[in-house]
Amino acid sequence: MGKFLNGLGFAVISAGLLWFVWIYGNGLRDPRYLDGWMLAGGMGLQLYLHIAKKTGRLSPRAAMRWRKLHIALGFILIAAFVSHSNISLPDTSFEWALWAGFVLVTVSGIVGSYLAWTLKAKQQSDELIGPDRISTRRAELARTVHETVVEANPLAASIALPALPHDAWIMELYNKQLQSFFQEQRNFATHLLSSHRPLKQLVDEIDMLSRYVDQPNQEKLAAIKDLVVEKDRLDSASAVFGLNKAWQFIHVPVTYALIVLTVLHIIVVYAFSSGGGWGVALFFTISGFVLALPFARQAIQGGPAPSLRAYYLRRVRRIEGHRSRQARPCH
Repeated sequence: MGKFLNGLGFAVISAGLLWFVWIYGNGLRDPRYLDGWMLAGGMGLQLYLHIAKKTGRLSPRAAMRWRKLHIALGFILIAAFVSHSNISLPDTSFEWALWAGFVLVTVSGIVGSYLAWTLKAKQQSDELIGPDRISTRRAELARTVHETVVEANPLAASIALPALPHDAWIMELYNKQLQSFFQEQRNFATHLLSSHRPLKQLVDEIDMLSRYVDQPNQEKLAAIKDLVVEKDRLDSASAVFGLNKAWQFIHVPVTYALIVLTVLHIIVVYAFSSGGGWGVALFFTISGFVLALPFARQAIQGGPAPSLRAYYLRRVRRIEGHRSRQARPCH
């Protein structure tokens, strides 16, 4: 019910945004300026969230609230992008770069939302182990299952008659399937699809073998089955953590690139709309790059934030120094 209400809320807000842009356009104004600034402002807010989170300015509770806002704002910006592009494909190569960047950020953002939901569901259903402990715990399970398999049956040792081949059957199952299953991560794709089919097949084989062995070996197979279920849970968590890490290498750099392209797009649009031509556009592009460089370096490389006082004083000194050189008399 909560997911339905969230989806309904996103749909209502998106429809309201499109309606507002339509009303704005009917007022004999160019709606591309309105939804374009909505897009720029939304992406600027997303950038601020990333910088604040990376610099540790947010408490865990505040970071959780901002993360929900980040996801909600991302879905709303889709409506702004659809309105700004007028539901049509771009014409120039620069517009294609903007279009492809936004689509890639949107798709990766949806994937990231799914991964966040999956991790949250796993944390609620069981005690999810951290990614740094998965390999260690997997090795512990491999040693435990090997010790369990090779453990001698005390009942068979106390009987003088020839022993039934129950231990041999369990050892054969271990050599054919269990050993390779516990040595490495398995079923990566099926875990991402939330499919339990490989686990069910292996558990069914253990249950079927358990019907034909004596009581001690049934208990041994029950212990092995518990280890198999725990190992499968580790593999599922490892698959989600791995995809989440790979997703960040796509979503974050493309978002930065999209913001840079957006700034250039705004500069070029206003330069041409004011009649300035390529010279003005190039001037503002270089100036914007130089002015934003300290903040971009801090956001990407980390470290302390630039001092705004020193930043503005440096700008004033450069402007005044340029004016004093122009006013100096020539001899």
